[in-house]
Amino acid sequence: VQLKASGGGLVQPGDSLRLSCAVSGRTFSRNDDTWAWFRQAPEKEREFVAAIRWRDGRRGNYADSVKARFTISGDTSNGMVYLQMNSLKPEDTAVYYCAVGRYLISSSLRDHARYDDWGQGTQVTVSS
Repeated sequence: VQLKASGGGLVQPGDSLRLSCAVSGRTFSRNDDTWAWFRQAPEKEREFVAAIRWRDGRRGNYADSVKARFTISGDTSNGMVYLQMNSLKPEDTAVYYCAVGRYLISSSLRDHARYDDWGQGTQVTVSS
Protein backbone atom coordinates (compact mmCIF):
# COMPACT_ATOMS: atom_id res chain seq x y z
CA VAL A 1 0.00 0.00 0.00
CA GLN A 2 1.30 3.43 -0.90
CA LEU A 3 -0.09 6.86 -0.16
CA LYS A 4 1.60 9.84 -1.75
CA ALA A 5 0.64 13.32 -0.62
CA SER A 6 1.35 16.47 -2.59
CA GLY A 7 0.27 20.07 -3.02
CA GLY A 8 1.81 21.74 0.00
CA GLY A 9 3.68 25.01 -0.14
CA LEU A 10 4.24 28.47 1.25
CA VAL A 11 1.21 30.77 1.11
CA GLN A 12 0.00 33.97 2.72
CA PRO A 13 -2.82 34.22 5.24
CA GLY A 14 -6.16 34.12 3.48
CA ASP A 15 -4.85 32.10 0.54
CA SER A 16 -6.03 28.68 -0.59
CA LEU A 17 -4.29 25.38 -1.25
CA ARG A 18 -5.46 22.01 -2.46
CA LEU A 19 -3.69 18.93 -1.17
CA SER A 20 -3.87 15.64 -3.03
CA CYS A 21 -3.14 12.11 -1.96
CA ALA A 22 -2.80 9.16 -4.33
CA VAL A 23 -3.73 5.81 -2.79
CA SER A 24 -2.43 2.69 -4.49
CA GLY A 25 -2.06 -0.99 -3.69
CA ARG A 26 -5.22 -1.12 -1.62
CA THR A 27 -8.61 -2.40 -2.68
CA PHE A 28 -11.26 0.20 -1.97
CA SER A 29 -14.24 -0.83 0.13
CA ARG A 30 -17.17 1.58 0.19
CA ASN A 31 -18.64 -0.05 3.28
CA ASP A 32 -15.46 -0.23 5.29
CA ASP A 33 -12.97 2.48 4.30
CA THR A 34 -12.28 5.85 5.85
CA TRP A 35 -9.93 8.34 4.21
CA ALA A 36 -8.57 11.16 6.30
CA TRP A 37 -6.14 14.04 6.71
CA PHE A 38 -4.13 14.77 9.83
CA ARG A 39 -1.51 17.40 10.52
CA GLN A 40 1.41 17.89 12.83
CA ALA A 41 2.99 21.18 13.72
CA PRO A 42 6.49 21.41 15.23
CA GLU A 43 6.58 20.18 18.84
CA LYS A 44 2.88 19.32 18.76
CA GLU A 45 0.90 16.10 18.64
CA ARG A 46 -0.52 14.85 15.37
CA GLU A 47 -4.06 16.16 15.13
CA PHE A 48 -7.14 15.25 13.16
CA VAL A 49 -8.18 17.55 10.32
CA ALA A 50 -10.89 15.84 8.28
CA ALA A 51 -12.21 12.42 7.27
CA ILE A 52 -14.66 10.74 4.95
CA ARG A 53 -16.14 7.48 6.06
CA TRP A 54 -17.45 6.21 2.76
CA ARG A 55 -20.38 4.27 4.20
CA ASP A 56 -21.73 7.67 5.32
CA GLY A 57 -21.59 9.00 1.77
CA ARG A 58 -19.49 12.01 0.80
CA ARG A 59 -20.22 13.92 3.98
CA GLY A 60 -17.01 14.93 5.71
CA ASN A 61 -16.13 15.03 9.38
CA TYR A 62 -14.03 18.03 10.41
CA ALA A 63 -12.04 19.38 13.29
CA ASP A 64 -13.66 22.50 14.72
CA SER A 65 -10.58 24.54 13.86
CA VAL A 66 -11.02 23.94 10.11
CA LYS A 67 -14.77 23.58 9.76
CA ALA A 68 -16.23 25.85 7.04
CA ARG A 69 -12.72 26.51 5.67
CA PHE A 70 -11.53 23.05 4.62
CA THR A 71 -13.28 20.47 2.46
CA ILE A 72 -12.31 16.83 2.11
CA SER A 73 -13.29 14.95 -1.01
CA GLY A 74 -12.26 11.87 -2.90
CA ASP A 75 -12.33 10.11 -6.22
CA THR A 76 -12.67 6.45 -5.39
CA SER A 77 -12.35 5.39 -9.03
CA ASN A 78 -8.85 6.85 -9.17
CA GLY A 79 -7.80 6.36 -5.59
CA MET A 80 -7.43 10.06 -4.89
CA VAL A 81 -8.31 12.01 -1.75
CA TYR A 82 -8.20 15.80 -1.63
CA LEU A 83 -8.19 18.52 0.96
CA GLN A 84 -9.29 21.95 -0.23
CA MET A 85 -8.05 24.54 2.23
CA ASN A 86 -9.44 28.07 2.08
CA SER A 87 -8.88 31.14 4.22
CA LEU A 88 -5.63 29.72 5.52
CA LYS A 89 -4.27 30.99 8.80
CA PRO A 90 -0.75 30.91 10.27
CA GLU A 91 -1.96 28.34 12.78
CA ASP A 92 -2.66 25.97 9.89
CA THR A 93 1.09 25.64 9.35
CA ALA A 94 2.02 21.98 9.70
CA VAL A 95 2.99 18.83 7.87
CA TYR A 96 -0.20 17.35 6.47
CA TYR A 97 -0.61 13.57 6.24
CA CYS A 98 -3.21 11.52 4.42
CA ALA A 99 -4.30 8.25 5.95
CA VAL A 100 -6.57 5.32 5.23
CA GLY A 101 -8.31 3.10 7.72
CA ARG A 102 -10.83 0.32 7.68
CA TYR A 103 -13.70 -0.61 9.97
CA LEU A 104 -13.61 2.68 11.88
CA ILE A 105 -16.61 3.60 13.96
CA SER A 106 -17.76 7.20 14.19
CA SER A 107 -16.18 7.80 17.57
CA SER A 108 -12.75 6.70 16.35
CA LEU A 109 -12.46 8.80 13.18
CA ARG A 110 -10.28 11.36 14.95
CA ASP A 111 -7.88 8.83 16.47
CA HIS A 112 -4.73 8.58 14.34
CA ALA A 113 -3.90 5.21 15.91
CA ARG A 114 -6.93 3.70 14.16
CA TYR A 115 -5.55 4.30 10.69
CA ASP A 116 -3.57 1.61 8.92
CA ASP A 117 -1.71 3.35 6.13
CA TRP A 118 -0.10 6.78 5.91
CA GLY A 119 1.40 9.07 3.33
CA GLN A 120 4.77 10.73 3.76
CA GLY A 121 3.40 14.18 4.51
CA THR A 122 3.44 17.50 2.70
CA GLN A 123 4.48 20.79 4.30
CA VAL A 124 2.03 23.68 4.44
CA THR A 125 3.38 27.00 5.64
CA VAL A 126 1.12 30.02 6.06
CA SER A 127 3.07 33.19 6.63
CA SER A 128 3.09 36.81 5.58
